Amino acid sequence: MSSKPLKQIHLAAHFPGVNNTTVWSDPEAGSHIEFSSFAHFARTAERAKFDFLFLAEGLRLREQGGHIYDLDVVGRPDTFTILAALAAVTEHLGLAGTINSTFNEPYEVARQFASLDHLSGGRSAWNVVTSWDAFTGENFRRGGFLPQEERYSRAKEFLATAGELLDAWHGDEIVADQASGVFLRDAKAGSFVHTGQHFDIHGQFDVPRSPQGRPVIFQAGDSEEGREFAAAGADAIFSRYAALDTGQAFYADVKGRLAKYGRRSDQLLILPAATFVLGDTDADAEERARHVRRAQVSGATALKHLEFVWNRDLSSYDPEGPLPDVDPDVGDDHISKGRAQVRMYRDPLATAREWRELAAANNWSIRDLVIHTGNRQTFVGSPATVARTINEFVQADASDGFILVPHITPGGLDEFADTVVPLLQEQGVFRTEYEGPTLRHHLGLAHPDDERAERAAS
Repeated sequence: MSSKPLKQIHLAAHFPGVNNTTVWSDPEAGSHIEFSSFAHFARTAERAKFDFLFLAEGLRLREQGGHIYDLDVVGRPDTFTILAALAAVTEHLGLAGTINSTFNEPYEVARQFASLDHLSGGRSAWNVVTSWDAFTGENFRRGGFLPQEERYSRAKEFLATAGELLDAWHGDEIVADQASGVFLRDAKAGSFVHTGQHFDIHGQFDVPRSPQGRPVIFQAGDSEEGREFAAAGADAIFSRYAALDTGQAFYADVKGRLAKYGRRSDQLLILPAATFVLGDTDADAEERARHVRRAQVSGATALKHLEFVWNRDLSSYDPEGPLPDVDPDVGDDHISKGRAQVRMYRDPLATAREWRELAAANNWSIRDLVIHTGNRQTFVGSPATVARTINEFVQADASDGFILVPHITPGGLDEFADTVVPLLQEQGVFRTEYEGPTLRHHLGLAHPDDERAERAAS
């Protein structure tokens, strides 16, 4: 009986952006604005043969109790600008960015991604997200315009419309002339017409077909609508399930939705975000992880996190003291604006009861509770232990790989690249060289034109 072939692991790197992830107080912590930080991070990821670098996007600084949320990064440059600049200092690394479908237009976004794909030689990726809150929308003319229940409807049509624009140059409509550059063979090349519920546009798309045809599409929703949206048209979906059992359940659920859209299991990758702490030994790593976690969750951070659930000003409470006796305010006016943190907890009253019981049973302060119930490190151990665990997760179909989020920028990825990656390469589950020029090559995804030809032939 032949054994199941080993899956190849996909690894990517996420440049973090808030200090409940990063440790700002560490002497090695660097800038989140200077280009040298992004360049160092990207070069490390490429040296380690990672698939791509990922940048999230915030369209408005959060507020807490009417004040700027002081745990956010202020002044990070625009995502497209950073990715375009990184294209010039890397050769193989994929360049993925979050771009909102609620407050942008398909023509503009399609043009930007097609341009990035040309500039990078076929390495662009788009994390399609939605936003329903009017607070963020106040920065745009559509502020408060889109009801929450319509956000996926608009996102689906947005993605489809952008795809139509990118495909407007499909086929043999252009030829290259070395003297004068690229010119049209057919005057209709690039022409588009789209009439739908959210968009009614027609015209000429002015960026020729890019190396990938269209960017690799990522999706991050975990709701029923989000999973279905990813199954219908995404190339990869982010996941927050980093435990083996929950990861396997999510993996099976999403992959199981693909067949009804005429898609195979290998046409959608499952990539959870993952943090890590390494040490010379497992015990050393565990000790370092405890230190890192306490540095990530300062007293001020703990109170801010508790306010997401309590929906009250808790600044008068001692973070090293007991949890509040007062219950959460379940009203619609949330103390946290700009990022729906409170909605992470569907039933704040039940969450408060559970947390009080945990704190009482373990003699935890507010800070202790947040440290233990918040996002803890996914992989902790020696390089050999972390490499083995990552491989076990992937081979057990809990994921297709991981998007790593270090707690130090820009150098926090260096140790992983130098110690864990070589072990994965020795096991034959991670590349030693890039096998193709585009991000689709790295991820094992077919070119859209090839997929179109395959569907036509079937």
